[in-house]
Amino acid sequence: MDQLDRTVPEGRLVARRTVLEMGCGLVGLGLLAACADDDRATLPGPTPTTWTAPAEPLRFPEGFVWGSATSAFQVEGSTTADGRGVSIWDTFAAQPGRIDDGSTGDPAADQYRRWEADLDLMVDLGLQAYRFSVAWPRIVPAGSGEVNQKGIDHYRRLVDGLLDRGLHPAITLYHWDLPQPLQDAGGWAVRDTVDRFAEYAAVMFEALRDVDATWLTINEPKTTAMVGYAGTEHAPAIGDLDAGLAAVHHQLLAHGKAVEAFRAVGGQGSIGIALNLMPVYGAPGAEAAASRLDAAENRLYLDPLLRGEYPDEAIGSAAGQLNADRAAFDALVLPGDLAAISAPCDLLAVQYYGVAGIDKNGTWLEVFPPSPAGWQQVHAEGLYEMLVRLTDDYADLPPLIISENGIPDPDAQGQIEDPQREEFLRTHLQQAARAVAEGVDLRQYYAWSFLDNFEWARGMTQRWGIVHVDYETQRRTPKASAQWYSGVVKANAVAPV
Repeated sequence: MDQLDRTVPEGRLVARRTVLEMGCGLVGLGLLAACADDDRATLPGPTPTTWTAPAEPLRFPEGFVWGSATSAFQVEGSTTADGRGVSIWDTFAAQPGRIDDGSTGDPAADQYRRWEADLDLMVDLGLQAYRFSVAWPRIVPAGSGEVNQKGIDHYRRLVDGLLDRGLHPAITLYHWDLPQPLQDAGGWAVRDTVDRFAEYAAVMFEALRDVDATWLTINEPKTTAMVGYAGTEHAPAIGDLDAGLAAVHHQLLAHGKAVEAFRAVGGQGSIGIALNLMPVYGAPGAEAAASRLDAAENRLYLDPLLRGEYPDEAIGSAAGQLNADRAAFDALVLPGDLAAISAPCDLLAVQYYGVAGIDKNGTWLEVFPPSPAGWQQVHAEGLYEMLVRLTDDYADLPPLIISENGIPDPDAQGQIEDPQREEFLRTHLQQAARAVAEGVDLRQYYAWSFLDNFEWARGMTQRWGIVHVDYETQRRTPKASAQWYSGVVKANAVAPV
């Protein structure tokens, strides 16, 4: 499937101006460049999908793994406990005006202290796996140098708790909480951070070398690079395109070096990287613009990982979205870098939240209705398209997992009855099953998020959890979507309604 040949048929879509919050899903530097004026344009848009779910439940392969996911800074709290160092998100959240409600990562969902009860709740819901992230500042507080044994001990207990309960650990090494001392030295914009990450990764691989885990090296390098370095919505809020592009390459290289360390340690389990991907829809006459946007949003990350090359149309004066000096970017890529980045992995993790639209002038378009998050254009069929497109376009594609997929509650209070989320999960799982039926090698699925938590620059004003958290008491209450999802896991199938 070549999605770039598709234009948006008749309907309605709206050009958007604001720089959209990227949250835990879609990003795109194109948002920074494309929204140039206040005009709202009515253009031809999509027609309703012709695909309908069959009357019988859609089943997943035997052995398919079902879980839910969180990240350390969003749920752990205890940001000064047991020798943890300062991260860029501690610094960012402490700056007035950065977080919508002025909240920070402490106490968040207090999982650093409540992890045992949370694991018991996962068992009660019938989940089979838990994707969590390790806080780099808990392991190497200064980013390099001395290792904090108390940090290692915490994650060893967490992993052992998972295994004791029959739950599979899916461990993310970097979910955006870079140690502040490394940022002070340049962060992901400088090459030295690559080596520091490889050292930290080796520490974790050695500490858990006996564990049959799913390892993810970097979570959404696009978000870090384009929203935190090229943009200012996320930490460290640099606001420089060249820094963002350097962060792209250095994170991908750090991934490659971590894979090398994993192989050297002889770690068990599997390893890969988590990319947030999205189909791009072009309005009539916007085929070239859609191709360039796809290059910036998807192929800039997929091609070096799976083909050992950066796409020509992603960066440069003719790229449209990433209008930067291509020669300067190419100078960052030293001999051997692309070989390291493209070293074979055991899996590729896909994070899917929605789609993007664009017109021939490079303006981003609202093609499908947004979720309560604003930036998220919900279109379940796009997940099917992306999974099939990956399988068709990349000959050496490893097995896939869906490591994030979700939607926030309609308001900041959080609801126990959450029909929007249930519908979102149902329709997206139908599309995942549809892709599997057509030959896509998909092996795991993680709903985002297990708990209501700290939603980055939105603070506590958005709730993405399948489990409600009362932030005053930290009481956990499974939402209706959690109970529904529990039924899917038990059946290993998703019903049509």
